[in-house]
Amino acid sequence: MSNTFNLDLNPHRRLNILTGEWILVSPHRTKRPWQGKVEDVAPDNRPEYDPKCYLCPGNDRADGDVNPAYTESFVFKNDFSALLEDTPAASLNESNLLVATNEKGICKVISFSPKHNLTLPELTVPEITAVVNLWQAEFTSLSRHTWIKYIQIFENKGEIMGCSNPHPHGQIWSQSELPMEILKETERQKNYYAVHKQSLLSAYLKLELAKNERIVYENNAFVVLVPFWAVWPYETMIISKRHVTNITFFNLEEKTALADAIKVLTSKYDNLFETSFPYSAGMHQAPVNDGDHPEWHWHMHFYPPLLRSATVKKFMVGYEMLANAQRDITPEYAANQLRMLSAEHYKSRNI
Repeated sequence: MSNTFNLDLNPHRRLNILTGEWILVSPHRTKRPWQGKVEDVAPDNRPEYDPKCYLCPGNDRADGDVNPAYTESFVFKNDFSALLEDTPAASLNESNLLVATNEKGICKVISFSPKHNLTLPELTVPEITAVVNLWQAEFTSLSRHTWIKYIQIFENKGEIMGCSNPHPHGQIWSQSELPMEILKETERQKNYYAVHKQSLLSAYLKLELAKNERIVYENNAFVVLVPFWAVWPYETMIISKRHVTNITFFNLEEKTALADAIKVLTSKYDNLFETSFPYSAGMHQAPVNDGDHPEWHWHMHFYPPLLRSATVKKFMVGYEMLANAQRDITPEYAANQLRMLSAEHYKSRNI
């Protein structure tokens, strides 16, 4: 064996520059790249409209409200919110060992489409742009509540990601305190900005574009890439080329470009194993009502669990739960696999 260190061959750790955490990479455990086994999965026979679905237009919801006959994306307050606006103020501290405090919030659900049987990659760019417009409007509206400090826009896609309804939808949780991942990313970005007077992700993006090893897709306003420190097998990030702190700063051209990037990435995901690819995805952006945060740079994480086929999933178990996140296939391999895939959805090609 050669004594020369090689990222593609030798076990090593990689630093997540956004959180300060490390991941163990073990590329030697895959002597040759896995080609991806395509297995038969149950066909998706969902109808365009389901009379029992609480997200379809005109249907009753759990709280008795009736959905309007909406024709684009539609948002409403979650009938089973994890956070509540009227939570009373309270705190607990027993010897700094039993510590708790109240948390207030507003949780909303956003239906991406009136059609029950579609997902984001199956929508048109204008239809996804309508979703982006609603994300932007909700961010603006929720931030007017001065007690709200953070707004998390996200989507859980697929049953294995805990999605309780197959109708295409995402969620928006706003809350009175900063969540842990945002605290970590704020600290790292603030420290970098204080020294270099530019955003951490601006510098990172410039380096990634120059190396062109982990780029999946690029348009005029956004770059889709597999992060150098990716944990999940086909984890990706969408990063805005322009340094903006939150979604409200995107102009019309950028919103269309974001819709395009989302459609291309999610289509490539579905094409990888020719299945509706599950993931958890969400935007990270600056806190609100919390002073200025010039260090923050908008980005969107995609965390998909599938590893080798439509049914083979990576689990975080054993060493990963007890010690450190770990992966076998390298981010460079994953990026190359995604980059080579068509951006035209496999269902469209088969029609």
